[in-house]
Amino acid sequence: MRKLTITAAVAAFSLAFSVSAMAENMSKAEFKSAKDTIHAEYKTAKENCDRFSANSKHICMAQAKGSEKVALAELGERYHPGPRSTYDVRMARANADFSVARQKCDDMSGNKNDVCVKEAKARHAAAEADAKTEMKTSNANDNANEKSAEARGDANKEIGAARKDARADKRDAEYAVAIEKCDAFAGDTKDACVNRANKRYGKS
Repeated sequence: MRKLTITAAVAAFSLAFSVSAMAENMSKAEFKSAKDTIHAEYKTAKENCDRFSANSKHICMAQAKGSEKVALAELGERYHPGPRSTYDVRMARANADFSVARQKCDDMSGNKNDVCVKEAKARHAAAEADAKTEMKTSNANDNANEKSAEARGDANKEIGAARKDARADKRDAEYAVAIEKCDAFAGDTKDACVNRANKRYGKS
């Protein structure tokens, strides 16, 4: 119930962001106006978080701040479209999700908290890896379209390398989660858990 209540506190704020960020082909003055509106909406959302206390307030604040960051990134993408701007939007969303998830982990303790944090980091790492891959793919394709067939071959190599790096980053994050879960056990049971994780992720 608390989650729904906190989300409702920033729902109108997020909606206002999506509306203010939809303008395309905007002038510099329009961009500044939209940016000012986003900051004003964030201020209102932050004030709404005052109705909560303790960690519930922290979660609300993280949601409000995350929505502001995403809205600013989306606005920037529409003002200066391109692979880098799209990457910034995806990372703003990933960072916002991670910030909220990290705050929610504080409602837990001990190994549950540790696992929760590792899982949040793993999701963030996966999102970041995907965002990087998409940006590198877009850049490589754009460069290849402007050059020769040889350049297109080089682009395909770059794309392949980016995807390989993304898979490695994701597996490393998943491995960290698996190892953290093993800390809930002790003795031979923990050793067996670690061995299974090492074998699954090729760390043995």
